[in-house]
Amino acid sequence: MIYLDNSATTRPFSSVVAAMTETLTDDFYNPSALYAPAMRAGAILTKARRALLDSAGCSGRAVFTSGGTEADNLAILGTLRALRGRKGHFITTQVEHPAVLETMAEVERLGHRVTYIGVDGEGVVDVEALLEAVTSDTALVSVMQVNNEVGAHMPIGEIGRRLKEKNPRALFHVDGVQGYLRAPLHMERDHVDLYTLSGHKIHGPKGVGALLLGKNARPLCTVFGGGQEENLRSGTENVPGIAGLLAAVETFRALENPAARAEALRGRLLAAVRQGVPDAALNGPETGTHILNLTFPVKGEVLLHALEGEGVLCATGSACASHKKSKSHVLTAMGRTPQQIDGALRFSLSPLNTEEEMDEAASAIARCVAALRAFRRR
Repeated sequence: MIYLDNSATTRPFSSVVAAMTETLTDDFYNPSALYAPAMRAGAILTKARRALLDSAGCSGRAVFTSGGTEADNLAILGTLRALRGRKGHFITTQVEHPAVLETMAEVERLGHRVTYIGVDGEGVVDVEALLEAVTSDTALVSVMQVNNEVGAHMPIGEIGRRLKEKNPRALFHVDGVQGYLRAPLHMERDHVDLYTLSGHKIHGPKGVGALLLGKNARPLCTVFGGGQEENLRSGTENVPGIAGLLAAVETFRALENPAARAEALRGRLLAAVRQGVPDAALNGPETGTHILNLTFPVKGEVLLHALEGEGVLCATGSACASHKKSKSHVLTAMGRTPQQIDGALRFSLSPLNTEEEMDEAASAIARCVAALRAFRRR
């Protein structure tokens, strides 16, 4: 099997499985308890926080969550609650993950104003339009680091710098679920106030993520209870998951230039597909790290199942919206037609993929497209 759906989830590193097994077996204690074994569990949390903050260039705080979706919700709704009844203005893009877009819809339902900024044909946000939308009452700007469907990298550093020049009080939130450890980011240099990440996108476990907070970010609690995580996210911490997240971060950071490797694999796959299917059309940037989105001259869902029969697993779009019947909001915002969207497939890579897999996948794509063309002609 050739697994090319790493934007949906990744296979855990063996180091992650080992760390979680050890924690489940030996350090299963509640880190809020006061006896010595529980303090060992607490030490895992402390070490993981330091690793996350160091990896993202942040000297602030790390709040553990159940994943990227909860972290996005805490960043946005926590900032809204910090307005303490005042009406605020929020800005985001038209191509965000549903975890952001659905939360912004709730922001609107609560009576606040939200501006949605468009993108160009490659999926990159219109920076000038975004900055023009910033006003004195803008509370938060939320822009993803790497688009989960087409792999477009947003100019985070430029947005952060220019946002603070125009309105220093506006907070900058970056959904880094697809970009964390794959694309360069330094929260303090890039003027990022809140940063979201998820464990299972970097070969860690599902059910654990984090929101990193810079010194200016002071969201209010959205999950009430025992006051864990600095009273921002109550509930007993998922110590085995956090241990697995720590192992994933350490293992990923020890890899030899994983971003360059993923970019090379993506380029190899793109070139091979273009040779086998010359009329395949690229959705997104010509170069990128680990996500490749292409429109084929056949129906994407049919091609997906044909490729599965060949042992190649990919996706028609975001896994979080795969069961919804609506067309991709990302490709729609990029100006693609319904027919082009129907033929689109996403291939997302990881450091565990190989050059041989790229060649085999491209061959399978060419065979399947040829067979489906012939079937369509009949």
